[in-house]
Amino acid sequence: MTRVLLLGGTTEASLMARALAAAGVEAVFSYAGRTDQPVAQPLPMRVGGFGGVEGLAGWLRDEGITHVVDATHPFAAQMSRHAVLACDQADVALSALERAPWQAGPGDDWRHVADVAGAVDALPEAPARVFLAIGKLHLAAFAARPQHHYLLRLVDPPGDLPLPDTAVVVARGPFDLAGDLALMRDHAITHVVAKNAGGSGARAKLEAARELGLPVILIARPDVAARQVFAQVADVLHWITG
Repeated sequence: MTRVLLLGGTTEASLMARALAAAGVEAVFSYAGRTDQPVAQPLPMRVGGFGGVEGLAGWLRDEGITHVVDATHPFAAQMSRHAVLACDQADVALSALERAPWQAGPGDDWRHVADVAGAVDALPEAPARVFLAIGKLHLAAFAARPQHHYLLRLVDPPGDLPLPDTAVVVARGPFDLAGDLALMRDHAITHVVAKNAGGSGARAKLEAARELGLPVILIARPDVAARQVFAQVADVLHWITG
């Protein structure tokens, strides 16, 4: 019997969950647990980690999982790497539902960097006003550049922050161009730092930066081992159901 583990946390994962539920496929939706109020799904949900590769492989066996769909964020590389190894150990089929990365267009001023450390190094020495649109996990790295003012947009209130000069906006996407233009103007932003996540829900900040003539420091996606990758929900569903 087909039984699917859907690794979620993205808009694409929610679309996949609805498609699985509508098709009557038995599935479990897994959240990492990094947000206080995850979006409700039309599938049974579990929240939290699996205990590394061995823990995930054991869970797959114990739960009778036949297929894993990795629809995590493109920067959730550790989870994706664990899924590759665990599925190999448990002899479970694995695919990824992955949005295409963003591509620069006319008028974009993008400075590509390999990782968060590269983004820190790419910031100017002179004090700047930076829209740091990277989530909350890697903020501490930017403490090496305390001269800047950082605007943070986070899903949940962050608690204590490692940066001395910040403004925080708590909001959940998708975001639009008008809203991001207003946000950047209100905060007099001079630089944008973002991850190349792809998709439409967070692209507005890049479009706003283009209209305002602002440079974007864009962090490249981390590498994940080779796996079957699909761009469309329908293709994943066909892979599962045949």
